[in-house]
Amino acid sequence: MLLALTEEQQMIQDIARQFAESELAPHAAALDEHENRDTLLVNLKKLAELGFMGLNVQARYGGTEAGVIAFSTAITELARGCAATAVTVSVTNMVAEVIQAVGSEEQRTTYLPRICGGEYFAAGFCLTETGAGSDPAAMRTRAVRDGDEWVLNGSKIFISSAEYAGCFVVWAVTDVEAHKGKGISCFIVDNGLPGIDISKAEDKMGQRGSTTNVVTFTDCRIPASALMGREGKGFKVAVGELAGGRIGVGSLALGIGLAAMDYARDYLGEREQFDAKIGTFQGLQWMLADRYTELEAARLLLMQAAWNKEQGLDFGTSAAMAKVFASEKANDACYSALQMMGGAGYIREYPLERLARDVRITTIYEGTSEIQRVIIARDLLKNVL
Repeated sequence: MLLALTEEQQMIQDIARQFAESELAPHAAALDEHENRDTLLVNLKKLAELGFMGLNVQARYGGTEAGVIAFSTAITELARGCAATAVTVSVTNMVAEVIQAVGSEEQRTTYLPRICGGEYFAAGFCLTETGAGSDPAAMRTRAVRDGDEWVLNGSKIFISSAEYAGCFVVWAVTDVEAHKGKGISCFIVDNGLPGIDISKAEDKMGQRGSTTNVVTFTDCRIPASALMGREGKGFKVAVGELAGGRIGVGSLALGIGLAAMDYARDYLGEREQFDAKIGTFQGLQWMLADRYTELEAARLLLMQAAWNKEQGLDFGTSAAMAKVFASEKANDACYSALQMMGGAGYIREYPLERLARDVRITTIYEGTSEIQRVIIARDLLKNVL
């Protein structure tokens, strides 16, 4: 594995960094206050035009075809500017990869150019339900075949960007007699169809600029051609894409942690106490050194997982390791940065309190830290137990 970025990957990272600094960071605080929503949508459109909505999608479908490492580095840079925008980009890329992986040629040529090109502001990943979070195989949403159509009934919760998504990838039980997890199928569903209801956005602790909604399907009729992949084989697709999504969330967490530490580092060079810059105090220096070291280790774990996926190798365990480590160390970084700033870090005038709220969810969504440890331990013990 070559640790250095290629010329193309470096270019994508640089563009993402410049865009985050000039277009995302200036509006992040307003988005957190539920203001300037139009700016979010404008920026999502711009990001699509720059190629960030299909980073691992083939060029013939409108994608950038830059690969998983480029995706990881881009999400990290975007998250340094605005986590709410970065999570929208991450989830939309994940949906695009599902369609590319298991969709028919007609589905790929219909939906991928719309996602990658920005005709759709975002795309939604409809898997989680009230009783099926860490255990998605327990889902109760049903899809029943009726002639040339499927009829969808059920609710999905915590759906990112649902209210401005152009389409959804939806998982539903199609064979109620099958063993748990065996009778689940995957569908591509246009937003706005009769029978789809999108709730008011949840009032969240962090990443408030990104909407999170309940999506309810009530006798929603979709064409038989909406089925993606083989009937009853959708759960394996969901599990595989969640592993890829963990690279995105880990990368996002890394970006938030770096943003927090960079801000605190600059503060250490400005703030004076006891007639000296507080950056000269060894206690704060060691906090700074430890957090940056941990974030660099997180970056390397993410690079390894991204490289494994890009090479077609098994990446589930490496993605789980990267996600749990990056998200937890990013949380540590944000709280350490806030502590280093003292009372100023607690004031909303500064970005630390927002970053601390934004980073908290990264140990929860796309699989909690506890679930990641289950995945890792299961792999370690598979030849022992």
